[in-house]
Amino acid sequence: MAQEYNQLLLENQLCFPMYACGRKIVAAYTPYLKPLGLTYTQYIVFMVLWEKENVTVGQLGKTLHLDAGTLTPLLKNLEKEGYVTRARSKEDERITLIGITKKGDKLKEKCKDIPLKLAEKGSPLNEKEAEELYRLLYKFLDSDE
Repeated sequence: MAQEYNQLLLENQLCFPMYACGRKIVAAYTPYLKPLGLTYTQYIVFMVLWEKENVTVGQLGKTLHLDAGTLTPLLKNLEKEGYVTRARSKEDERITLIGITKKGDKLKEKCKDIPLKLAEKGSPLNEKEAEELYRLLYKFLDSDE
């Protein structure tokens, strides 16, 4: 390839290894989440709700870096399954409040060992490298705010 097109080489793209790592991480979670009937995206929604119990769709989207087009059908499905509640704010009907039900909270017990199981598989990074990667990824994620 002519040098003027080097910017189009896959090996020169920072975005590609980030994308591929994201897919690899989701694939690593799948064997633990699938028996529970969860996707990775549903799992991270639960992680926020287990921590905060009640959030707005906007807060959830900001925390998870997801748009309403992704969250709305996911939350509707979780509501249909009895895991969450969705209600309009009394102060501002444009705001949808998301709460976790007892059924959703019980799922926490089934998920509590998932991070440990993944850690047992090992990581190619040592603790210092993992901390640096975490810091750099959040620097990247927070750069558009």
